[in-house]
Amino acid sequence: MDRLEQATAGLQTVETDDALRRQALRYLSQWLTQGAFAEYQPQLAWLIESGQWAGLLDRFYQVLPFGTGGRRGAVGIGPNRMNRWTLGASVQGHCEYLKERFPDAPAIHVVLAYDVRRFEDRNRQYRADLPNPVLHLSSKDLAQHAAGVYVANGIHAHILPPDSTRFLATPELSFYIPHLHARGGLNISASHNPPDDNGGKFYDERGGQPVPPEDQIMADLVDQVDEIKLLAWPDAVRSGRMHFLDEAPHRAYIDLCRHASLIPRPRLDEIKVVFTPLHGVGAMTAMEVLTGQGFSVIPVAEQMTPDGQFTNVTKSPNPEVPESMDRAQETAARHHADLVLATDPDADRLGAMVPGSGDGPWRFLTGNQIAALLTHFKLSRLADDGHLPGSPIVVKTEVTTSLITRIARRFGAQVVDNLLVGFKYIGEVLWQLEQNGSYEDVRGTPDDFVIGCEESHGILVTPRIRDKDAAGAALLMAELTLEQKRRGRDVVTYLDHIHREFGYFQNLVRPLVMTGIAGKQKMARMLDRLRAEPPRSIGSLAVTHLEDLRDENGRLGPFKGQTDQAARNVLIFVLGEAGRIALRPSGTEPKAKAYIEVSSAPAAAGVTGDAWLLECRRIDSLAESITADFMDLALGKSN
Repeated sequence: MDRLEQATAGLQTVETDDALRRQALRYLSQWLTQGAFAEYQPQLAWLIESGQWAGLLDRFYQVLPFGTGGRRGAVGIGPNRMNRWTLGASVQGHCEYLKERFPDAPAIHVVLAYDVRRFEDRNRQYRADLPNPVLHLSSKDLAQHAAGVYVANGIHAHILPPDSTRFLATPELSFYIPHLHARGGLNISASHNPPDDNGGKFYDERGGQPVPPEDQIMADLVDQVDEIKLLAWPDAVRSGRMHFLDEAPHRAYIDLCRHASLIPRPRLDEIKVVFTPLHGVGAMTAMEVLTGQGFSVIPVAEQMTPDGQFTNVTKSPNPEVPESMDRAQETAARHHADLVLATDPDADRLGAMVPGSGDGPWRFLTGNQIAALLTHFKLSRLADDGHLPGSPIVVKTEVTTSLITRIARRFGAQVVDNLLVGFKYIGEVLWQLEQNGSYEDVRGTPDDFVIGCEESHGILVTPRIRDKDAAGAALLMAELTLEQKRRGRDVVTYLDHIHREFGYFQNLVRPLVMTGIAGKQKMARMLDRLRAEPPRSIGSLAVTHLEDLRDENGRLGPFKGQTDQAARNVLIFVLGEAGRIALRPSGTEPKAKAYIEVSSAPAAAGVTGDAWLLECRRIDSLAESITADFMDLALGKSN
């Protein structure tokens, strides 16, 4: 019995749809027999001989799909893993897309970025004594491989020099593309995913990620790839189409971020900011901006070295996770600091911790709280200084706190607050403003843009970047903290002031982890069941309305392709005036996410501190009870 016959028999033992099994065998046959996959075949033979059928099925039942941020997942062997073939096929499809999109361009240029990741097989999925083409595979390796594909297709590639010790953050790439007049870009990064993940995010000529239908057009061209053109690195360098980036665009990016400053620079040691890049690239962006603007920055020494295994990070290299900042908090306590800031590995997300009021413990700020604080701070500073645009515009995604909408409208700002999840939709708003002077019923230009926010710690403070940017956000967060200190109050007090004026909001995000094929199928059944039989109440609140964003008769209209249909797999349960819940599968991780929001009215005049605190605790308790009930409903644990 040959290996394909072994696999055919073995996969029959795995409970799954026959169509998925047949697809897996089709891909497996290619990888076992074709010369292009020869380097993967020793490990593949071992996986078959050791009977790892469920793992083989998961590796081969599909090509790693596009999600909200591109193509991202576990590094490994097979089409459903990140490797040179998966990336190469994606880049080949991107080349075809660029040639179709710009048929008359005399030369097409792209910019490539990469972060610190390096695959070390932490979960011991492969046999250590066999050749393994993905072992030690770094983001830099993948970026250089991608450059060889671009150059082989006649496209000019701009990339860091091979001897560079720097990396290129996601927001830097977004800025570089229009700055260098490129037609697109590629970022090799898995953001805050586990250490052995990686990915490739494609960017358009504006510096944003393509939105439907453009992402569908590109995905279709990727699916049609049957041959990957490739030049080896030395040949690509000799081609004349490889261009090595110098410091000029980096300096322009840093200057742009510093230009977002809203208050006078700090005096010497007026404020102490502890910073950690969580072993990522943020020291080369956010920290550089802070120090350039005069802030006294205390680095978390054990987390400053670029390290794709995130050796000294607790739990996850993700500033959405409080535990990731435990060492930063310890450093801050030793130095009596005023603020802790953290960036994720590709430096597009910002995390923050602040001292509690009085002698209270350090407090982790959620992405929604950071977004609300920075929105209020920027609008109020611009208004006080007489620099508020004539038609100010604030943009946020559907699942980001509605507190931002209340704040923005108080300042007379126009608000776009109904966007799908993914910062690319905020970038699309800016593009529409740039091209048409409007987005839906909002009128203005990119110069009217004040801030863009998403709940997952993503902030944008300048229209010249079209993705979230931790550097600009870090500067604003440091300046906000400094201004509160100059006024004799702290950030927690400032946040409470905002809540009293606009209403107390409790926003919770809860994951429903569902891995592998079985998890993906379970997730689909869960959403289908809730569509067909929506609950009449959740906790103590009645469901007054259910909005299904997949409804083609709804506000989003007909689908613009499969990518659009996937992004719109969102259910929104409206709970009267008091709350709402959104449920969606993640586009980049094997889980669904529930976004819960419960809010109060603003504090009435004369309400005492104790009475207001009781009202806030009531909202907290209501949010927790609604969350618990909804999680049971979603998982089918109650009727």
